Amino acid sequence: MSKIRVILAEDQAMVRGALAALLNIESDIEVVASVSNGDEAFRAAGQHRPDVLVTDIEMPQMTGLELATRVRELYPVMKIVIVTTFARPGYLRRALEAGASGYLLKDRPASELAEAVRRVHQGMRVVDPGLAAEIWNAEDDPLTERERQILRRAGEGETTAELAKSLRLSEGTVRNYLSEAISKLGAANRIEAARTARAKGWL
Repeated sequence: MSKIRVILAEDQAMVRGALAALLNIESDIEVVASVSNGDEAFRAAGQHRPDVLVTDIEMPQMTGLELATRVRELYPVMKIVIVTTFARPGYLRRALEAGASGYLLKDRPASELAEAVRRVHQGMRVVDPGLAAEIWNAEDDPLTERERQILRRAGEGETTAELAKSLRLSEGTVRNYLSEAISKLGAANRIEAARTARAKGWL
């Protein structure tokens, strides 16, 4: 019987090693690559074409949600499982919209991850039951993708000039995106807006 081939993307080395060890114990699962950031995960997905990609949300260079979106566009048969500490309906909704088939919290029993990998490989969807109930009452995300991208990076300390240069936009355009995001979130400034959006799972 062929094994379910898995790529694991997690920026914390200890957690990544533990998850890889737990999955490799299973007789029907093989971790073919274990990487520490979104860019490496995207390259590994193209190189190995695994059955399942298991990824965290918060990672350097590319978030797990951005990774999921790009993987689903290029490799639509590849299944994606998000494993995260963020028990926020906003993140779950965005993960499902990005094409993820699974969304698990890191405080769940380790055995649930292997079972989730098997189930999404079979075409099923696996979502933390508590969050699944909350998603129906969650607020709609008011941010556009560009507003989200700029607000997240501004909240991490990038200046308007740095954002304009890296995104090839004018500084005025960047300021407009930030102003719109701040207004939508009812915040006083970009830092408060980023904090609010992150708390709701919109970043």
